[in-house]
Amino acid sequence: MKYSQLTFENPNCKPAPPHLRRDQIIAKLKENFDFENAHLRSSSNNEGEGVLSKCYGYEAPDQAKDLGIYPYFREIEAMNGAHVTIGGRDVITVSSNNYLGLTNDPRVVEAGKTALEKFGTGCTGSRFLNGTLSLHKKLEKDISHFLKRDDTIVMSTGYQANQGTISCLLGRKDIAFSDRENHASIYEGCAVAAGKTVRFRHNDMDHLEYCLKKYRGVEGKLIITDSVFSMSGDIANLPGIVKLARDYKASILVDEAHGMGVMGEAGRGVTSYYNLEKEIDIYVGTFSKSMGSIGGFVSAHPKITEYIRHKASAFIFTAALPPASVAGVNTALNIMIQEPERIRQLHNNAAYMKKGLFDMGFQINNNPIPIIPIKIGDEALTLYFNQLLFDNGVFAGVAVSPVVPAFHAMIRTSYTSAHTQEDLDHVLHTFKIIGTDLGIISQ
Repeated sequence: MKYSQLTFENPNCKPAPPHLRRDQIIAKLKENFDFENAHLRSSSNNEGEGVLSKCYGYEAPDQAKDLGIYPYFREIEAMNGAHVTIGGRDVITVSSNNYLGLTNDPRVVEAGKTALEKFGTGCTGSRFLNGTLSLHKKLEKDISHFLKRDDTIVMSTGYQANQGTISCLLGRKDIAFSDRENHASIYEGCAVAAGKTVRFRHNDMDHLEYCLKKYRGVEGKLIITDSVFSMSGDIANLPGIVKLARDYKASILVDEAHGMGVMGEAGRGVTSYYNLEKEIDIYVGTFSKSMGSIGGFVSAHPKITEYIRHKASAFIFTAALPPASVAGVNTALNIMIQEPERIRQLHNNAAYMKKGLFDMGFQINNNPIPIIPIKIGDEALTLYFNQLLFDNGVFAGVAVSPVVPAFHAMIRTSYTSAHTQEDLDHVLHTFKIIGTDLGIISQ
């Protein structure tokens, strides 16, 4: 079947008229879809006033649904390795950050069950008061030992780890220097903090130095960066950042959310890959990627972690990470250490996909990171591409404004050690046919 003849299979979307040819469908999408500015249109029913008016005037989701290209909140009914069931269909997921395939590992699941039976479903309180379990303390010790760091705080989410840490450390007279592509949790922490935030151009050490030089007289300076950037899949220039931090007497916070379990010795992250563990003041991480669960952590000198424990509102006023999640993460950490072949397989799969996509004509990052964005640009065309992928058994992520700048829309794919050769070949074949048919790559 030619893709120009496809009808959409999402039950929540209206099907595209079957008589339209591919180029007519694309023209119709571009004519009727404006994700960037849909929220600026006035509501025709005038139901919302004041602060709520923006809600009634926000039309972007309805536009996408009417055109059959709405990609979000798909209901996953079952999960099995690199496959998920959606709408009764088995599809290959290339939108998961379950890099080491540990989410469904029987040992991880069993550890969660055991903790569930012993401690129940939740802690019903914050770590600060009644929510600290022996499981939390064990995980904190194990992470500290694994990362060769002095102390660790386990938090309820990775988002909270960044937001809570930054907001409590950045005082009124301090300045944070943050990469423009940093995760939203970093910018949320900076926004809540009393200090000033200066954004430097993505991975641009000359611009970072310019910013540091401009505020040379400020005593409290904190450079903040993702180790691996979640949208682009770029690796931070940590050697350059460390050098500038030394030169300008700044501290460093690195978010290893997408680095831990992917890079470095035994999966210790980009800081380990560059042999810079001792140069990083604060190591932030998450359990929702390679560890296959949820939660976050902060590893640092005990004086720093003790301050965060008693000052971070996001930590003090949030219920503790549930027992089953903590136990599952602890088991996943041990499996990652004991089975290094998972990381090797992850790298092999990422390399195979990058070569395959590059050979087709897609622009691909040349690094070992399993995040592979397919940059398309036009938002309607990107959402259409994504829908065609799904119709043909490939469940990918998609990023449009404001997640990425306007006219820089992309299909975000990520790969795991659980993908089989058959999975990867099907994904490559599907990308080639759709990319060619839509004119994004040539024959």
